[in-house]
Amino acid sequence: MDEPISAQQTAAPQATTAAGIDARAGASSARIRAARIWFGGIAVVVGVALIIQITLIFTGGQDVNAFQSTVGQSLGTRFFHLFSYFTIQSNLFVLGTSIVLALNIWKNGRVWRVLRFDAMLGIIITGLVYEGILAALVHPTGWALAATIGFHYISPWATLIGWFIFGPRPRMPWSTTLLAFIWPVAWLVFTFVVGAIMNWYPYPFLDVTLIGFADSLRNCLVILLIGVIIAVVLTLLDRHLPALVHDGAPRMRSARR
Repeated sequence: MDEPISAQQTAAPQATTAAGIDARAGASSARIRAARIWFGGIAVVVGVALIIQITLIFTGGQDVNAFQSTVGQSLGTRFFHLFSYFTIQSNLFVLGTSIVLALNIWKNGRVWRVLRFDAMLGIIITGLVYEGILAALVHPTGWALAATIGFHYISPWATLIGWFIFGPRPRMPWSTTLLAFIWPVAWLVFTFVVGAIMNWYPYPFLDVTLIGFADSLRNCLVILLIGVIIAVVLTLLDRHLPALVHDGAPRMRSARR
């Protein structure tokens, strides 16, 4: 004859299950907290670098993006040039998306995915191009050096590392990958239009007056090809890499695909 199951025997598995759930919830909470701190830290670095650079513009200091002298330029011209640089625009994407992630790590949506992808794509290209081409052309010192470190070294690689570790994933369907190229292509068109009107180009490898239109166009196509490769790699990794932050919120699951 079977012995009756006591209340203690019934409660034991339930207590174990509850403890496991609490442990997993605690680990998830710690990961989310770490992710928010990481992205918040990126936002602080980029924000400080931007404040330093804007202050330098106001006080006649060095523009860390300029490979040519800015002496004699009006304040309005210097600010127009500053926000025309791909570097600055990429860092603005990083700043905005990092602030949002620090406040709401579960952020999702079609527009958000494109903005986040543009931040990733733009800042990786910024880091690669600066290190490979531009670093030898500019020689920042003092506060300008601090801004350079923030814009060109910490921002790109901290953003990439944060994405590798924390995600959140998945966020990069192929439709997002395609839409993310609207901004880089628009920036190239804007750059050549402004160059034709003002005879000013933000980077020497695009400067038609310096290297000619054919070489400028070729360099554009090379950079776009590099961007496509980076975008494809990011999209594929987004589907297969583990992350400390996944789409765990039930309200987000319906919008994942």
